[in-house]
Amino acid sequence: MKTTIRPLLLAGIVFTSLLAACSKDEITAKVPETNKEPTSAQVVGNVFEPALVPATDQRIAQLRVPAGFTIAKYADSLGKPRQLAVSPAGYVYVTNREAGTVTLLRDTNGDGKADQKRVVATIKSVHGITINNGQMYLATIKEVFRAPINGDGTLGSLQQLINNLPDAGQHPNRTLAIGPDGLLYITVGSTCNACAEPNPEHATMLRANADGSNRTVFASGLRNTIGFGWHPQTKELYGFDHGIDWLGDEQQKEELNVIKQGAFYGWPYIYGDGNYNPHPRPMGDTTYAQILTKTTLPVISYNAHAAPLAMVFYTSTTGTSTFPAEYQNDAFVTMRGSWNRTQPSGYNVVRVHFENGKPTRIDDFVTGFLVNNNQSQFGRPVGIATLPDGSLIFSEDNNGVIYRVSRTN
Repeated sequence: MKTTIRPLLLAGIVFTSLLAACSKDEITAKVPETNKEPTSAQVVGNVFEPALVPATDQRIAQLRVPAGFTIAKYADSLGKPRQLAVSPAGYVYVTNREAGTVTLLRDTNGDGKADQKRVVATIKSVHGITINNGQMYLATIKEVFRAPINGDGTLGSLQQLINNLPDAGQHPNRTLAIGPDGLLYITVGSTCNACAEPNPEHATMLRANADGSNRTVFASGLRNTIGFGWHPQTKELYGFDHGIDWLGDEQQKEELNVIKQGAFYGWPYIYGDGNYNPHPRPMGDTTYAQILTKTTLPVISYNAHAAPLAMVFYTSTTGTSTFPAEYQNDAFVTMRGSWNRTQPSGYNVVRVHFENGKPTRIDDFVTGFLVNNNQSQFGRPVGIATLPDGSLIFSEDNNGVIYRVSRTN
């Protein structure tokens, strides 16, 4: 492959990549079906991470939400909070992968702010969390645990269900959930940006019995699908996949997929609406065109490199802070934010509109974490969940804050 490395200066941080950011037609023209012809591609890829600044009251007051909503701190001083889960009793749980903790948060006086905080589990690299039928499920890089939730919100004895998930590599952030079928779904990201994985469980969605047994690959070709969930009406499984880096500022866009059993989603060879990734090539005599015919393409896409981290479908109907009816069955997704493009993308929470059970568009819901003309940020959204009162909470892992979005009274 012919490559050219050309340094540029961008806000003091620059990097040059090896692959081309081309349109579908350009990629098709420059990337032959087999290696009997040369592949030639070139791109200048940018690294830019906004500086971290404190989440001051003044900055939080400048966060933007739609008319009729308000946003405020729910909890802070949490280190690097990641994924969230809320029990039917209203107990809020947050994982911290770096600290290896699961923390219970409680709002005992109903003022919309947590006033109690307690570590209820310590597990190295814990990240994924879900609650089902009074049981909490937790995922680390290679393990899945289950524990009963006691009446006071603490956990009973942890039971290890799985101890041999694939190695982490570039994407160690396992997430999990119990589906409408009562089975356990586990995400496993790729070990790399784009490569032929030797382990068939990498870059997949796995499915197992609720006790961890009978694990199989449910869907493949998913580079790093962390946020996922089932549409409340259609019961279709949707997941937001992270696009390939080093294809340019505007490629690869983040992909929302309908994830179906046995389906293949293109990674690492096909991306977007059928583009060929210049590297790696398909193995053996297989052509890009052959892989494309087997690829399920995304149903909708979002800004490249925005980094989707969690998804929740909105179903609250009776809480005191329930959102307007038009929000029913729409999805909210946290976008942690880019590092691999000139102008930052993400650093926000978005709303995915669904009509007749199908996604139609994506709009901003919470913005304003980027400040100082996009040169700084004070929050990178990660986990997301709804509280029993209908309000929405989400975590960010740079300043250790959980935010709550509620209807304006």
